[in-house]
Amino acid sequence: MKNKILFGTILTGLLGLSTTKANATFPQNYSLQQQIDAQQQQRQQDQEKRRQEAFSTDLDVRVETSVPTIQSFPKESLCFSIKEIYLTQFSPDRKEVDHLSKTDLKTDFDWALKAIYRPKDIQLPYCLGAQGIGEMIKRVQNALIEKGYATTRVLAMPQDLRQGRLVLTVVPGKVRHILMRDHSHPLRTHKGTVWFALPLGSGDLLNIREIEQGLENLKRPAHVQANIQIVPAQDEDAMPGESDLHIDFKQDFPIRLGLSIDDSGSRATGRLQAGANVSVENLFSLNDVLYGSWTQSISRDSDDKGKRGSHSGGVYYTIPWKNWLLRYSFTENHYYQTVFGAFQNYEYSGKSQYINFTLSRLLYRDSTRKLTADMGIWYRQSANYIDDSEIEIQRRRMAGWSAGMTYYQYFGKSTLEWNVNYKQGTGAFHALPAPEEKFGEGTSRPRIISTAISFKQPFKIGEQGWQFSTSWQAQWNKTPLILQDMFSIGGRYSVRGFDGELTLMGERGWLWRNELSWNVMNKGHEVYLAIDTGYVSGAYAKESFGQRLTGTALGVRGNLWGLQYEYFVGMPLYKPKGFRTSSITTGFNLNYQF
Repeated sequence: MKNKILFGTILTGLLGLSTTKANATFPQNYSLQQQIDAQQQQRQQDQEKRRQEAFSTDLDVRVETSVPTIQSFPKESLCFSIKEIYLTQFSPDRKEVDHLSKTDLKTDFDWALKAIYRPKDIQLPYCLGAQGIGEMIKRVQNALIEKGYATTRVLAMPQDLRQGRLVLTVVPGKVRHILMRDHSHPLRTHKGTVWFALPLGSGDLLNIREIEQGLENLKRPAHVQANIQIVPAQDEDAMPGESDLHIDFKQDFPIRLGLSIDDSGSRATGRLQAGANVSVENLFSLNDVLYGSWTQSISRDSDDKGKRGSHSGGVYYTIPWKNWLLRYSFTENHYYQTVFGAFQNYEYSGKSQYINFTLSRLLYRDSTRKLTADMGIWYRQSANYIDDSEIEIQRRRMAGWSAGMTYYQYFGKSTLEWNVNYKQGTGAFHALPAPEEKFGEGTSRPRIISTAISFKQPFKIGEQGWQFSTSWQAQWNKTPLILQDMFSIGGRYSVRGFDGELTLMGERGWLWRNELSWNVMNKGHEVYLAIDTGYVSGAYAKESFGQRLTGTALGVRGNLWGLQYEYFVGMPLYKPKGFRTSSITTGFNLNYQF
């Protein structure tokens, strides 16, 4: 921190060489202005993050498939001693089972044979009769269904079992035709709608997991209704196991407008925030969504004195392609505030831009789990001004890449989500060195590891719906960090119960949020109680007010005649000495879509 004070003195002298006006009014406490800028950028990033989460909610489509209950292998009087069990794939011109060679007895489904021995109630050689063979077919069939091959069938073709060999025939379930039935007026789909959505096509093996993925892609636009029916192929020359996919699709008017107002800003730049947004669904009829937002502060008497305000805008676009998903976001933020000096008042302001491209891919999914990986590139720049003169030494330009994985686990109606991410800065796009690099207190090429785990558990007490949710997130740094990259706690988006005017920041930290909500009379209006706590650490945190915050909030939220609302009252439970915040904090959010 001593270096930062020295750094401010040096910067003041340097600014005198570059900008006379800036030199006359530049504050002596450079570190304070950096904190103002960092807090403002982090607050706007939190606001934009919530908007993006609302815009690109992850969908969960799971098709329920039932499997017959397995039984123990019976002891049968009429049976044959079986020493070997094989699978073969059905073919119209396939020779008789007894004449198949070892080469013919290899399929892509051989892994399903392991299901026969999973209960550990059979060991070859075993004397099998009709009931035993039926149980064996059931177990192999169940294994195929569990992997998503719901239309693939297992049969026992006529064969001579006296040889001690049992061959089961697999009839692969395949897709023959895909028919799109668009019920929209006017029609919203074309061939690309299906091709971009479904990971499978005509002639491919039919897998329920790929049907689920396709439905998630089709339903990504919020106002699309879609359903996929699997029906036996109707063509006269259709092969056994072939099915047609009938897609029923309907989309309402594709353009949505929204208006919002909340008090998530700060007194320094305008606490009251009014916003407008517009979304265009299926812009190119490729299950894509374009979203734009604008937020503007509204002055009120309770804000700090002087000229001050903020505004921000963003454009977001997402488009899926089979097992892939591309996300693009661009945000621009601007704030300004009057700083009162001993001899002269001046306007201190900042502008920032953030661009992000992320490409994610589904790696694995089954009936209860999903695993995705993502890779992205990012770019960020910011500048600060005193009146109309840029403080050039505060100019920042950073770029880099990120990589991460997200795991989903479903336990009935409960959901577990775990994300791990790595972010690294590079010298791309003419990145500028951070001024703090000279003192080892920051870099434009950060290396940051972050993780987030969340769990939601709905339940009922009597006939009333309740839900408990908990989430934990953390950050670790592998390099010194500038303030804008630090972990921050204190406010409605981190530790509730604090007004957010002052936050604790550190190079590392964690945050634990807990919430219990009651869906009042199952009418869509919730009452919730939240208790959050957070901790920051690192060299910067140790020189600050403290490192831990704990707070609570009681709130209501819901939807009333199309108006989404939320209001809460919070209070700190623990804060370090000297940390200024309101003893009682209130907040609201109103959002209307039409």
